[in-house]
Amino acid sequence: MTADSTATATTAATATTATSSFTAPDGTRLAYHALGEGPPLICLPGGPMQDSAYLGDLGGLTAHRRLILLDPRGTGDSAVPQDTGSYRCDRLVDDVEALRVHLGLDRADLLGHSAGTNLAVLYVARHPERVGRLALITPSVRAVDVPVTGDTRRGTALLREGEPWFPAAFAALEAVVAGKGDAGTFRAVDPFFYGRWDDAARAHRDAGEARRNAEAGEVFGSEGAFDPAATRAALARFTAPVLVLAGEVDLNTPPSAAAEVAGLFPRAESAVQPGAGHFPWLDDPARFVSTVAAFLR
Repeated sequence: MTADSTATATTAATATTATSSFTAPDGTRLAYHALGEGPPLICLPGGPMQDSAYLGDLGGLTAHRRLILLDPRGTGDSAVPQDTGSYRCDRLVDDVEALRVHLGLDRADLLGHSAGTNLAVLYVARHPERVGRLALITPSVRAVDVPVTGDTRRGTALLREGEPWFPAAFAALEAVVAGKGDAGTFRAVDPFFYGRWDDAARAHRDAGEARRNAEAGEVFGSEGAFDPAATRAALARFTAPVLVLAGEVDLNTPPSAAAEVAGLFPRAESAVQPGAGHFPWLDDPARFVSTVAAFLR
């Protein structure tokens, strides 16, 4: 089962988006999009290595925060680096730090989604004094090596057994869990990532396929990217507030796995959004914004 799948949001933000750029330590020009009002919130997208467009306005979180939506190197409006090895997750930490410095922030609040949470926790491990509040949305578990068993995924999937698409999607899931999945099989599992599998969800999934840098995604988690033991030890010393938000029916990061991630931090709160999949701001924007905004207050 692959983790960290993301797609491009189809909901339009109501506020004006301003695109700016800054220079990474290796000279690569990186772009970010500022959207909304209020204190800045640096947002790290998933994919892995997908641009930030799919985050949209995070269900209207722009009413509470100015979202700083980073396009990772090689995606969206950011340049392709000369050294493609710099797509590795641990090396991307320098890009986030350069963005913080560029914004003139002594400490930054961070929000990571899916694969972007790997980068967020590696940033916390390296620069804990530079993080104010940390929100991990349907987090990936790769950087901290939290296991998600096939039985856990099946149990989560069975919550959807009354839906018309369930038989075909569940059969595909069984094949994936058994290690027999191909690209078509993985695609057939996609309904489980959304709280509602409708035309909007299908359009969201389809649009996302063009927004991800697949080559960069292969490098993102390559050998040397993660040291789970060291990261866990660093997170245990991180005393700032943390929110870990799971979707009740998210097959990618079931609530039990998200709760285990929360348990790695001294001051984490865990929340489960009812009926939500991997993109909770799409499934119930009002509930998502209420939960996240209350935490960031």
